[in-house]
Amino acid sequence: MPLAHLPATGRLGRPPGRAGRTTGRRPAAALVCALATVAALAAAPPAPAATGPAAADPAATAATAADEASTVEVSVNAGVGLGTIDKAAFGVNHALWDSHMNDPEVTGLLDEAGVGVMRYPGGSYGDIYHWKDHSAPGGYVAPGTTFDEFMASVRASGSQPMIIANYGTGTPQEAADWVRYANVTRGYGAQYWEIGNEIYGNGHYGSGWEADDHPDKSPREYARNVVAYAEAMKAVDPTIKIGAVLTTPGDWPDGITGPGDAADWNHTVLSAVAGTIDFAVVHSYPGGATADEALDRTARLPGQLREVRRQIDRYAGERSSRIGIALTEVNSNVQMNSRPNGLFAADTYMTALENGVFNVDWWNVHNGPTKVETVDGDTDFNDFGLLSSGGCVGDICQPAVNTPFHPYFGIKSLTELGRPGDTMVASSTDSDQISAHAVHRADGTLSVLLINKDPLNARTADISYSGFTPTAEAPVVHRYGRGDSDVTQVAATAGGDQVLPPYSITTITVAPHAAATSLGAPGAPKTSAVGSSNATVSWTAPANGNAVRYEVYERLGTNAQLLATSTSTSTTLRNLPPGSEHTVNVLARDADGRLSRPSEPLAFSTTAPRDSSCLVTYRVDSGWGNGFVATVTVSNVGDAPINGWTLDFTWPSTGQSVQSSWNANVTGSGTRVHVTDNGANAELAPRGGSTATFGFVGANDGANPIPTTFTLNGTVCSTS
Repeated sequence: MPLAHLPATGRLGRPPGRAGRTTGRRPAAALVCALATVAALAAAPPAPAATGPAAADPAATAATAADEASTVEVSVNAGVGLGTIDKAAFGVNHALWDSHMNDPEVTGLLDEAGVGVMRYPGGSYGDIYHWKDHSAPGGYVAPGTTFDEFMASVRASGSQPMIIANYGTGTPQEAADWVRYANVTRGYGAQYWEIGNEIYGNGHYGSGWEADDHPDKSPREYARNVVAYAEAMKAVDPTIKIGAVLTTPGDWPDGITGPGDAADWNHTVLSAVAGTIDFAVVHSYPGGATADEALDRTARLPGQLREVRRQIDRYAGERSSRIGIALTEVNSNVQMNSRPNGLFAADTYMTALENGVFNVDWWNVHNGPTKVETVDGDTDFNDFGLLSSGGCVGDICQPAVNTPFHPYFGIKSLTELGRPGDTMVASSTDSDQISAHAVHRADGTLSVLLINKDPLNARTADISYSGFTPTAEAPVVHRYGRGDSDVTQVAATAGGDQVLPPYSITTITVAPHAAATSLGAPGAPKTSAVGSSNATVSWTAPANGNAVRYEVYERLGTNAQLLATSTSTSTTLRNLPPGSEHTVNVLARDADGRLSRPSEPLAFSTTAPRDSSCLVTYRVDSGWGNGFVATVTVSNVGDAPINGWTLDFTWPSTGQSVQSSWNANVTGSGTRVHVTDNGANAELAPRGGSTATFGFVGANDGANPIPTTFTLNGTVCSTS
């Protein structure tokens, strides 16, 4: 859902040439996955020589402006691993209304862009589609879009399907029969199966666009059925993976408790299905008035995905590491064909993957024009599609069918950054106008993708590397910017520092100075015990090489802090602050002192103290996506009375704040919150003899995680 509050509704589009066909209604800002019947037509190396053909005008212009472009400092640390790019990482959505879905040209374009997953049968169509007779009552089904025809394109491109099993108007048996047909009868090996689309949009929270014939539309009923679907489907093929629909933290209807419910959607669903599912499904449409605003909102995504993981951790326990997160729909929802939305595509895919998502699917391949405006000198049709559907708005028509729009090239740019099996590593810049993503590739090279979000000014990138020494050879540079008709190899900038033209995506690939160690990365670490100040971490030895020692590093931005060393495959991390979050990697060191690549990252949180002289209860009473009401109760469980108290805590997310409060004096500065008694509740009797309760109205731009550490008069409290 794009909105962080209850959205308004709006009229859907209809296929060109099919006037009068009923299309249904849904929230205007979330129309992308609806029953839309649209588009039926549908440190830098020394000064190098050029390593490939240079694009003409933009490169020359950028080089001329280099002296005037300010420098951006880029930091890359190959010792801080953010995870391995999954073979399902780069995906797209297909939809049944798209008659061009299986064009050979489309299959070729998606293959060139590195697409490894194709989602079917298209957003909300998933909840009205009956695969046996290839029908979608109430929606338009284009010719040439049957499941077998779709799978032919999937196989031709070497990708895999992400299939939406019909929850809204289907049954567990229908889904199980589909699994049997796909994987037993036809041998397609379809691995990923979502149970429904955006089922929280079934009207239970007051806004309904998703078909759902169940009399009970609560999250409780959805969770019960997810278990039933999983049992029926896995009885046919136990190797498949089942995904359940969650709301995106901070987006509507996150935090809302529906009528008759005890909790909001995510907590209700996860409490019942965490022992069953293999992945959680979320969508992201950050919106904004312009694509530039949406591009800035990518910064909310890490906090949102971290909160999804916290929620999974809470209910899945030790099984949490076996549950993935898939972002199966994403688009800016504004100025969709524009150049800044191309930057948004590249930035969002990598940001999501770096923060624990195994699959990202763009909405969608073809969609259709809705309105015409000019963005950065280009005609924008506000078309969610990656490729033109050839439609018109009035007498203004799109380019030829299957002509790529800017977001297509944003995604294609990622093929020059990394491929499945490569290791994402930490990177950052000192400018909020430049985004950085880095990948240590399987062949030993290291690629850095830099996105200049400034429409006016070029920048020069001064890149420093940790945990990797680049060769003196010239880097290989690829760019997609103004004047480029494709992702283009260009000459590296003379002088070493690479110029980043305005509104551009630039990828710089450097070779290693020396051969890396033969050691493989240690296996993904896991926690076996976590307390308030320590955590026991274990991992498996590398599959190849001879490790003599292991080192555990904590990620601190693009820096790393050594926490522990071990000659075995486990260690206990000590002296950690209570209620604190940590992300660590394990690296192996060989007999020559060379470090391996980092393991997969492990995120964990220490607990609040089990024994303390104070106890704090924090409860969210209600929420509405971008705001909430919370109640906090403070208890003195020590032996001495307290007369006058202060309570301090820190927001886990920068988007959280206090708007107003009662029964206490609450002030905030940044992420820190300071609370003092109001006089009437200053005395706290010992051994829980009395409590002080206060409340506040809060705001959240993005996720709204619960604070983990509360300090009463300087003492860290237990929590409940």
